[in-house]
Amino acid sequence: MVQSNNHYFYVLLCADNTFYAGYTTDLTRRLAEHNSGKGAKYTRLKKRRPTKMIHHEVFKTKSDAMKKEYAFKQLTRLKKEAYLADN
Repeated sequence: MVQSNNHYFYVLLCADNTFYAGYTTDLTRRLAEHNSGKGAKYTRLKKRRPTKMIHHEVFKTKSDAMKKEYAFKQLTRLKKEAYLADN
């Protein structure tokens, strides 16, 4: 098993036009898991797939990436859209 030194906060755009935010050390693997229905409970619903990765940020620690994920999830939809447009 290959361990990544990078930790990622990422945002998916789901087929139903909702956002999903998450954490991973492997963006490619994680996107494949979401689209296969084996990812998070949120993306297992067929109406949410396929998903498209629209944003990601790299962090040196898991803690920092998860703090960013949490902060993003606290935003309103409009503020999430503004954040994604600015970044």
